[in-house]
Amino acid sequence: MTEQIFPENLSRDAIVDSQWNQLTGLLKAIETNPFWMQRFSDQDAHPQDITSWEDFRQLKPLTKQELVNDQNANLPYGTNLTYPRSHYTRLHQTSGTTGRPMRFLDTPKSWNWFKQCWAQIYRIIGLQESDRFCFPFSFGPFIGFWAGFEGAAQFQNLCIAAGGMSSEVRLQVIQEHEVTIVCCTPTYALRLIEIAEREGIDLVNSSVRAILVAGEPGGSIPAIRNRIEQGWGARVFDHWGMTDIGSLGIESVEDPASLLLLETECIAEIVNPETFEAVTPGERGELLITNLGRRGTPVIRYRTGDIVQAATTSNACGRNLLRLDGGILGRADDMITIRGNNVFPSSVEAVLREFPEIVEYRITVTEKQSMHHLVIEIEPAMIQDLNWAEYTTSSQRQDLLARLSRTVRDRLNFHAEFITVEPDSLPRFELKGRRFHRA
Repeated sequence: MTEQIFPENLSRDAIVDSQWNQLTGLLKAIETNPFWMQRFSDQDAHPQDITSWEDFRQLKPLTKQELVNDQNANLPYGTNLTYPRSHYTRLHQTSGTTGRPMRFLDTPKSWNWFKQCWAQIYRIIGLQESDRFCFPFSFGPFIGFWAGFEGAAQFQNLCIAAGGMSSEVRLQVIQEHEVTIVCCTPTYALRLIEIAEREGIDLVNSSVRAILVAGEPGGSIPAIRNRIEQGWGARVFDHWGMTDIGSLGIESVEDPASLLLLETECIAEIVNPETFEAVTPGERGELLITNLGRRGTPVIRYRTGDIVQAATTSNACGRNLLRLDGGILGRADDMITIRGNNVFPSSVEAVLREFPEIVEYRITVTEKQSMHHLVIEIEPAMIQDLNWAEYTTSSQRQDLLARLSRTVRDRLNFHAEFITVEPDSLPRFELKGRRFHRA
């Protein structure tokens, strides 16, 4: 009997052949899609004009704002629909740039594609028959871990939907059901550590062996993943995906703190965000994605806004997929310039998470003398036997602020303003943490 070769294990030539065959089918399918036919017409082209990779790379990249504008002008779903509405059975949404929810529809076939992406993800992280999942996620219209839940269930693993529960109850569920894999955001993984410490729960010696994180770049930031791994006594696996494009990136067992892209399910390009020319391997650029299995609401050469760099060494796992060194390095639209330095919020977070004395934080970008200035509020872990009034004048506080200021200056080449705030005064998050603000 011939041994089955899973998509993630194909040769490089087979991956490229698969991409081209699927792209050809996608271009044929969108001849009934009003959004894409208008977009090709605006470029004096037709989908069937794309007969080579060179032709494909001449297509103008798509922005999220264009999808938002289309939905706002054609409520409720826009015109990026390849099939009649009756063909769609799943609805998920994300926040649009105008504040109106941005909606995405899926057909049964495209939803099954989502689940097959997760099948690859679970095989890459070494899923075992004995694994038991907990998804501490609200299961609302945000796509979150919906496909991850159903993707794990198709392997017949126990999957616990922990929506509508307090964090304390979720920790009890994890203990009582001997959960081995927890799927959540990095922010919430840290929040559960904080609550477990307060409740006297020993996470390090629990049944949990892996934390699969998504929604934020923290899973690939050493300081954050180290704190999660130490607090849980478990391995962190970083995952990448978007409501707009699907679930397309995962960290392998053998390559910590990097991401493999599921290239049998997408076409990934790393380009200069100004010229859209391909960057040299190892150079930073913006990630463009064409999803190949979501023909009902496709995106072609979609600007994700994520800054990445391709690894230039071979994958330790032996797979031929594109690997992103350091995962998602930052967001192009979040980058700010402070005294000549290009700074991403994730770079600041990487420094802050190295300080175990910091429980939570918030970053605000202000203007000072016509230049960007960072104000960073930090919520410190309280020193035993000190109340808040005593802590504000203590040597421990002064020492923490001095070390923070010095580390940011040495690592990031600018000065930031630090303010300590009272315990439990900063917001906590179950989904994506929103700690970066512009005044």
